[in-house]
Amino acid sequence: MHFHDLRHTGNTLAASTGASTRELMARMGHSTARAALIYQHASAERDRLIADAVSGLVDRGRKGKDRKLKGHAGDTAD
Repeated sequence: MHFHDLRHTGNTLAASTGASTRELMARMGHSTARAALIYQHASAERDRLIADAVSGLVDRGRKGKDRKLKGHAGDTAD
């Protein structure tokens, strides 16, 4: 095991918690997003969290459909 392996594991774990590209860049000391993007691997657990969050937004939107909508959503035809 090498130091770089620990660094990679730590940053992969940080990315899996939802750390942003900017946060990963700060942790690694990089000035560009290119290296940080390596650590933002898609995972089944993260995909499920994202899908659940999107589903929740859709459900809330459907429940609010009976209310008068304001802004752009109110201008959208059903």
